[in-house]
Amino acid sequence: MARAMFEYTKTILEKVSFNSALFSKELQKAVTRLLPFEIQELEIWIKQLILQNPELKTCIPLLKG
Repeated sequence: MARAMFEYTKTILEKVSFNSALFSKELQKAVTRLLPFEIQELEIWIKQLILQNPELKTCIPLLKG
C-alpha cells in the first residue's frame, strides 16, 4: 500500500512539474504522507526531474523539513 502512495506521488509531481508553485504545494503534501525512506527516494527522483525542469530547483529545501 505504501509503495502505491509513493508511485502516485511521483505521478502527481510529474504532472504538475510545469508549474513550480503547484509542484511545491504537492511536494509539501507528499512529505507529510510518505515514509522517511520514501522521501529519500523521492529526493533522488526529483533531482533527475530537475535536469529537465531547472526551475524546480527551488523546491529541494521542502524535502528537508
